[in-house]
Amino acid sequence: MPSMTHEALVELFKNRPTLAAEMLRDALGQPVPTFTEARVESSDLTEIVPSTRRADVIIVLLVGAQQRPAMAIVVEVQLGVDPDKPYVWPAYVILTRARHRCPTRLLVVTIDPEMVRWCSRPIETGHPGLTLRPLVLGPEGVPVVTDAEQAKAAPEVAVLSAMAHGQGEAAEAIGVAFLTAAAGLDQERRALYADVVLSSLNAAARRMLEAMMKSGYEFQSEFARGYVAKGREEGVREGTLKAKAHDVLAFLEARGLEVPAEVRERVLASTDLAELDRWIRRAAVVCDARELLATTSS
Repeated sequence: MPSMTHEALVELFKNRPTLAAEMLRDALGQPVPTFTEARVESSDLTEIVPSTRRADVIIVLLVGAQQRPAMAIVVEVQLGVDPDKPYVWPAYVILTRARHRCPTRLLVVTIDPEMVRWCSRPIETGHPGLTLRPLVLGPEGVPVVTDAEQAKAAPEVAVLSAMAHGQGEAAEAIGVAFLTAAAGLDQERRALYADVVLSSLNAAARRMLEAMMKSGYEFQSEFARGYVAKGREEGVREGTLKAKAHDVLAFLEARGLEVPAEVRERVLASTDLAELDRWIRRAAVVCDARELLATTSS
């Protein structure tokens, strides 16, 4: 499941279709054609690519009364190394170009400075002369938005600024600028963006912003609440797994049995609650700790 950070970044580009073009032009210095409209298009590229493969966002820049495509931008949010991406990114570009019959750019967005180099690596397709060089927007390319008027004009850029720079010295100023801009947003975007900004700021800036928002802040958007609830559930489950694993080992040791390193590592690595419950029962009767692993199906 994609992380909340990943999905929040995707939402920014969907909610402000011009954002991809603005980042290409202003942050990365790439030429962008004059356009009259930026439109979010279907990111489903299942003609050739398997159904589990779809781009995060596809934006088409349109021009003229006939709304002719002038450029398509495939936006991909990348927060970690994925060995599949060098193979599917060229397909995204080629299929999008074929569908919309216009020049197509790949814009990879990451807020992890360590990922910029990995995302920027040229992708050799194997065909002579056909090398894809992703255009990467990293934290250094994202503007630091501390001006309220700038935040009002482009609230999605203000949120992106918080995600990229919210742990730095400008965090408080970024939060205040966003809060000023938030008043002009519809309720859904205001709730979602506030959640994302608050979760991105450092502790001091978050406390300051929460105080300005009058009291302890609760996540307001369904989007964020879903991820927070899932995180809490996973945290409880992880704690239960850890406790049960330690119970297995404690039981074996209390019986005076030596626990070899491979048994200890296997027990501590288990992510199956039913398996751990079986091991707890078996720990009461085995004569050798290694028998625990030999009878996992019982």
